[in-house]
Amino acid sequence: MPDPRAHETWSPATVAVAAGRPPHEPDQPLNHPITMASTYGATGELEYGRYGNPTWSAFEEVLGTLEGGHCLAFSSGLAAVATVLDLVGQGATVVAPRHAYNGTVMQLADLESRGRLTAHLVDVTDTEAVARACADAALVWLESPTNPALEIAEIETIASAAHDTGAYVVVDNTFATPLRQRPLTMGADVVVHSATKYLSGHGDAMLGAVVTSDSQLYAVLKGRRDLVGAIPGTLEAWLALRGVRTLHVRLDRAESNARELAERMRHHAAVGEVRYPGFGGIVAIVLAGGADAADQLVRSTSLWVHATSLGGVESTFERRRRWKSEPATIPDGLVRLSVGVEDVDDLWTDLTQALDRLT
Repeated sequence: MPDPRAHETWSPATVAVAAGRPPHEPDQPLNHPITMASTYGATGELEYGRYGNPTWSAFEEVLGTLEGGHCLAFSSGLAAVATVLDLVGQGATVVAPRHAYNGTVMQLADLESRGRLTAHLVDVTDTEAVARACADAALVWLESPTNPALEIAEIETIASAAHDTGAYVVVDNTFATPLRQRPLTMGADVVVHSATKYLSGHGDAMLGAVVTSDSQLYAVLKGRRDLVGAIPGTLEAWLALRGVRTLHVRLDRAESNARELAERMRHHAAVGEVRYPGFGGIVAIVLAGGADAADQLVRSTSLWVHATSLGGVESTFERRRRWKSEPATIPDGLVRLSVGVEDVDDLWTDLTQALDRLT
């Protein structure tokens, strides 16, 4: 029998492939099957389909091991976000990035408009200002890199300041993934993922996840999921689990492509600014011609797909300010590129012919 603790010595790439598997026994499948069940036999651990599912558990084991905590899967990234925010007390303050996942910012705005909490939006690159804002906070929400501005937060420093004042720290790790950043080891209390993105990686499953190493907090979050019913679909959990198996390969290739394209775009006359944090597969460019140029760019390619969302094997891009809810501090001409795993020269050829039309 394999050592059940072997994963403690495995690299993250190996964990992604090998964790969450059935036992290595004769006639056992290599992959957990899709368990389609709403009801289980009484007096066991599951009882009812809202409380658990073996297919969810396999996905949760992999992501929990990668992040260094215990994972709960949710029906979507926003369901995960909503469950965490629901733990904030009435009238309490949440510190969050002014540039962040649009759904998170909109949820905060909605909760604030109903008097549930106060949202204090900050520039996460100003570490001292964020630390000062922690003084009155119950929760500090971070993204690093931020979406779509690709700003980097000093997670360890901010987490320390937040804990000094008794605040919890949540990090949305969707962009970096646990292969590039493990926030729980940096002081975060909770990690959130839109597993729809890099973890699933194929644009075919909607799923969210929360990971924490705090057993009491885990129990509270699971209780909320059980009560509210924001549970993942079994097929979606299975697809996300299959996607995680190749996360390291996909991310390495996307990152290599993104780094090369970012460098090439710095020298193109149509591009006024390139934002790339040095890791991951997301690049943002600000076009010299502003919104009109950005709108023309996304209409002028054949390989790049004009679409929202990100983290898939295919390369997509969009002008983020086309969404009315995007903050005014995001430049009109900013285009967020989710770089896929295609041949980098094919991506560059398609992008160049579109950029050339703008000069």
